[in-house]
Amino acid sequence: MDWQDEGCIIAVRAHGETAAIIEVFTAAHGRHAGVVRGGASRRMTAVLQPGSQVMVHWQARLSEHIGTFVAEPLRSRAGLMADRLGLAGLNAICAILHVALPERDAHPALWQRTMSLLDVIETQPDWPAQYLRWEAALLDDLGFGLDLGRCAVTGSREGLAYVSPKTGRAVSAAGAGDWASRLLPLPAALLGQGPADAHDLNDGLALTGHFLAKGLEPLLQGNSLPAARTRLIAMLEACA
Repeated sequence: MDWQDEGCIIAVRAHGETAAIIEVFTAAHGRHAGVVRGGASRRMTAVLQPGSQVMVHWQARLSEHIGTFVAEPLRSRAGLMADRLGLAGLNAICAILHVALPERDAHPALWQRTMSLLDVIETQPDWPAQYLRWEAALLDDLGFGLDLGRCAVTGSREGLAYVSPKTGRAVSAAGAGDWASRLLPLPAALLGQGPADAHDLNDGLALTGHFLAKGLEPLLQGNSLPAARTRLIAMLEACA
């Protein structure tokens, strides 16, 4: 019961007086928790921050045990502490991964996409559009993906404007007819057709949020999606 992997810290909590339990989203081992001895020290506290990339060495006597981590820093994202919106984006990503990912289930493509998104948040002001696409990719990876290839009513690939809240299938403006008011708006950005303005972001996050809440309902047990996501959306609306 011994492995080493690169990961991103998504949650930290105290464990006794001197240790910490961290949850890491790793490239090959998925969302994985472990105890870091001495994790409450000043030096390690600076390393064990959500969003930080680390190399972790995990050991346990049995595979079902929580085990222990030795964590070595690879990349700090402390620069986001001065960027309220960027920090909100990072916190939303970590909170959603904590809730959504099955423990110890590898998601290598999503891991790579998540690391790329965290890099973009640090360097590009238009990252919210990429965050929206990241939520859509998360839905795909979890098996709740949207079917945006063609209209569920007419079969057409043109004029797609809505998504059925029940099936997740796209519907064209022509196919929607009198049912348009009961459907969710589909922003062009989710179809790869240009950038997302504030209106598109609002519509897109309402869409992905609906299907995240629906797909994760057994895990949420009546609770809402993470508050960190709600705070991010509120900040994006305030910045529009």
